[in-house]
Amino acid sequence: MTDETILARSFSRSDQRKLQYGAVFVCLLIALSISTALKPYMGPLASLNLRLSTGDGLKMLVVKESSYGQKHEAAATAKENVTKEVEQLCAIDPRSDYCAINGDLRIHANSSTVFAATIPGMATFGNGSRAIRPYARKGDMTAMSNVREWTIIPPTDPRSIPQCTRNHSVPGMLFSTGGYSGNNFHDFSDIIVPLFLTSRQFSGQVQFLVTNYNSWWVRKFHVILESLSRYRLIDIDKEEAQVHCFTELIVGLKHHKELIIDPLRSPYSMKDFREFLRNAYSLKRSTAIKISDRKRNKRPRLLIVSRKRTRAFLNGAEIAQLAETLGYEVIMAEAVSNTSRNAEIVNSCDVMMGVHGAGLTNFLFLPQKPVLIQVVPLGGMEGHSKICFGDPARSMNMSYLEYRITERESSLMREYPPGHIVLKDPAAFHRSRWSVFKSVYLEKQNVELDLNRFRGTLLKALELLQA
Repeated sequence: MTDETILARSFSRSDQRKLQYGAVFVCLLIALSISTALKPYMGPLASLNLRLSTGDGLKMLVVKESSYGQKHEAAATAKENVTKEVEQLCAIDPRSDYCAINGDLRIHANSSTVFAATIPGMATFGNGSRAIRPYARKGDMTAMSNVREWTIIPPTDPRSIPQCTRNHSVPGMLFSTGGYSGNNFHDFSDIIVPLFLTSRQFSGQVQFLVTNYNSWWVRKFHVILESLSRYRLIDIDKEEAQVHCFTELIVGLKHHKELIIDPLRSPYSMKDFREFLRNAYSLKRSTAIKISDRKRNKRPRLLIVSRKRTRAFLNGAEIAQLAETLGYEVIMAEAVSNTSRNAEIVNSCDVMMGVHGAGLTNFLFLPQKPVLIQVVPLGGMEGHSKICFGDPARSMNMSYLEYRITERESSLMREYPPGHIVLKDPAAFHRSRWSVFKSVYLEKQNVELDLNRFRGTLLKALELLQA
């Protein structure tokens, strides 16, 4: 006899239905109890519980989420602080690397090493060392191959750190006079302007340490160097038996752009730099000629930068004669190695003109509000001319004029037939190969200006002086 038959005989039909309903209810109750017991392990039921729960349970959830958010925010802030500390120690710019470090710092010249016995926050520096070539033309392999590499080593075993033989009470600054030093443009763009930008904050209380020391370079710019530091330069490469110790050291120099200081990134500007030069060389003129001066029959002075070996003016005397008929007092001079003499001559002038080249860098000594005329020879040099002198001149509140010669005004017309690729498509000819470009357009080219065409440029310069 089956269980269903026994159940049917023991209860009436109505009682049987009630019993069945009761059994279903009991089953549901058991199921609910089981689900409650297993709730911590059941994702869907937990989600369901989150939607149904109110009161204290929801408040607890909010508190936990807030706690997590605070921890996450604190971690993000800590990471940001670490990044800032790294940036404060070392900066990596497209054109230069430099590190500004505080602590117990020891320079061991024999191994080209800066040992950091202690540095606050050095943990952010990483466990490894950092190598720097302290010259502001990073990425130029030719220039940097002439620059000694220095290594900064974070705190290690004290027994491996050399003992100090000379302690310094002022900050130190390590930089190179290697690279392209000897070229007037690179002297200022790669070394002197970056040196001013980096060291001016110390008001002379800084010790310069020079690697790749060039005695002739130091003699040439001794006025500038002595105006930036009150201490005698140290040729650090020769200090093999010494360990120089500092509590503050900068390795490398800051650099913004070619002959440009960005005032948004520095408390200084190129106006400050030129004022510094004027004071260092005791230059007399602060501002170019004014309208009132011209009314007193004082003529504006035009400096024609002459070159003898290449990119020379083949008709320089005729250019000078034309300028004098227009009302200029003309000076023709070639840039010399005596920087003080160059500074004196340039500062006495109101307008300066020359063919694109390093000699134009002396425009830094012009008085305020002058006019610079750059003659651009053939070779696709418009971009170089703009970056090297055009943009810097405008940033220094100079009036800038650019005169681009034609084929007829280039001596290359005498060496190559009309229509030759050298004349018609310089970029295709040299294809960015510096040696080819240099050998033709920089070393073999002179200019003979079309006086009728150039006359308009000289007249425009006079107008700008009146503005």
